[in-house]
Amino acid sequence: MAQTSDPGARRAETSPGDADLPAGIGLAFVAGFVDAAAFIALTGLFTAHVTGNFVLLGAELVSTSSGVVAKLLALPVFVLAVAATRLLALSLERRGAAPLRWLFGLEILLLAGFCFAGLALSPLGSPDGAAAVSVGMLGVAAMGVQNAIGRLGLPHLPATTVMTINVTQAVIDLVDLARGAVAPEGPARGRMRRMLPAVLAFAVGALAGAFGVAAWSFGCLAIPIVALGALVLRLKP
Repeated sequence: MAQTSDPGARRAETSPGDADLPAGIGLAFVAGFVDAAAFIALTGLFTAHVTGNFVLLGAELVSTSSGVVAKLLALPVFVLAVAATRLLALSLERRGAAPLRWLFGLEILLLAGFCFAGLALSPLGSPDGAAAVSVGMLGVAAMGVQNAIGRLGLPHLPATTVMTINVTQAVIDLVDLARGAVAPEGPARGRMRRMLPAVLAFAVGALAGAFGVAAWSFGCLAIPIVALGALVLRLKP
């Protein structure tokens, strides 16, 4: 095979993000699925795009709608989940253990709790009731762990829970590639190769989550749990 002399091309070809591309795609699918399913089942609660709850909270404070309690609690629960994930990763690293497998396991555990609690407590009643809020916070915690995984274990991958940044960067790179301002095989192309599949996977996950929760209620969360399990099996021991 002919060797290229372009350093940018070599970096794009050997980017660690390419090896972990299935993980990025899988995590984006999971986030889209869980966010859409939770939004429908829990009266407009965002679990992955947690700051979106601020917008909904503002709208609900000036209207007669409900679900304010869960949206108020979402951010502190999310922050605690990220902090706990960080502390767990540090503890595992001090013991010489690779943390990524354990962090995936924690997310699976929280998603399983979200699934089983939702099934056990349904119908949840008032969105501000203890049942709905408790179930919702399990989903928020699970997505908090996934956000932390993206920063701690897979920092070279694009964001898997919020697609705005990915879409913005993809458009910038497309414009630069179209006007010939960057090397065709350089870093911009490598970013596109990682970001566009994640955006597509998130969209597919959101559609699947919406139809899944309509058909199987909280039982549909078995799908992202299985997807995460498949990612764990791909990890090197």
